[in-house]
Amino acid sequence: MPPACNTFGAGFINMAEENKQAEPEKKDEAETENKPTEERSIPDNIEPGMTVRIYQKIKEQNSKGEWKERVQYFEGMVIAKKHGKEAGGSITIHKISNGVGVEKIFPLHLPTITKIEIKRKARVRRSKLYFLKHGYTKKLKKAPLNS
Repeated sequence: MPPACNTFGAGFINMAEENKQAEPEKKDEAETENKPTEERSIPDNIEPGMTVRIYQKIKEQNSKGEWKERVQYFEGMVIAKKHGKEAGGSITIHKISNGVGVEKIFPLHLPTITKIEIKRKARVRRSKLYFLKHGYTKKLKKAPLNS
């Protein structure tokens, strides 16, 4: 005796219902495509020795369960730049917060980065300034900003 076909069992999906479920997803995709892209101001001339302020969008969930979006900045000195303007290019930022050294690596093409401001520029002769992490006590000389 052949096994019984269970076409109307728990695993059955009506094709009309499946099409109705797929249509709202297409509308959501269309809405995101029509949204205007935000202007990102990211300078091309970021170099090691510059003090920069990076503004980044942060999503947080409050105690009520609502998602809030805010902009938070991280200000510090660029101690390394890797892979230039490529898709995988990144910069390493170092700052001292409450006596503790904090380091953060930012991909340059991260969509959450809204703006990068250049605050100061120091005259350096190295492309990687990792020696600044270990308590380098001499002051770096200031260099003029060429905006």
